[in-house]
Amino acid sequence: MSETTPHLKLPFLAAAQAQKHVTHNEALALVDLVVQLCVVSNSVSTPPADPVEGGRYIVPTAATGAFAGQESKIAAFDAGIWRFLAPVEGWAAWVQSLGAMQVFSGGSWIGFSSVTGLGVDSVTGGAAFQQEKTVLSESAHGAQSQFVTADELITVSGGLTESSLVIPSRAIVFCVSVRVVEAVTGVSSYDCGVAGESSKFGGGLGIAAGSSNAGVIGPTAYYVDTPVRMTANTGDFTGGKVRLSLHYFLPVVPQN
Repeated sequence: MSETTPHLKLPFLAAAQAQKHVTHNEALALVDLVVQLCVVSNSVSTPPADPVEGGRYIVPTAATGAFAGQESKIAAFDAGIWRFLAPVEGWAAWVQSLGAMQVFSGGSWIGFSSVTGLGVDSVTGGAAFQQEKTVLSESAHGAQSQFVTADELITVSGGLTESSLVIPSRAIVFCVSVRVVEAVTGVSSYDCGVAGESSKFGGGLGIAAGSSNAGVIGPTAYYVDTPVRMTANTGDFTGGKVRLSLHYFLPVVPQN
């Protein structure tokens, strides 16, 4: 038999164990830290200089100091020291700095929503995009009102590059946003749009790493699956990577 419980990793009392109160109190302390989990923040990369007893944080990437190497774990200040608790699939936490719930799924903390499948990069064959859907409401017969946010990292090349990620048929789009992850080369700028409307979501966009744009539009319905395209200005793309995000509403018809 394991020495701890499978989910919260609470220690078991051993048969004929001396000082049983030590193990029992340790289990109570762990229950107090992880049940009804509420963390201060998921973006504090350096431990606070004067932490509050019982304060908990989700450790972000590239953390430093005592948080270094503890990415995605729960950092809890307990009895004057930092303890790091490894979450398991399905743990949920209220994040005070966000005013929102997050859930641990697939090895990372994500918005409290359902995660759909990954798309495939046509060049590398690897996973290229991920989308999350939030069900705003649902009828007794399975009809849903969903809001979807979907990401894809695109390597641009040639005169234009189309996304593998598509705006699905019957979606109502509010925004297509972009961020240059790796500087775009060979062009002076680029446009983001769809076939026939090359700059629908932004024209003359910056090419330096970190450049971004939120291409907000009036709600627009699409009736066929539609890829987004990056169009080069004054030349062809010779390199660079752009993260593309779709923001849209999607109705789901009754299921019975």
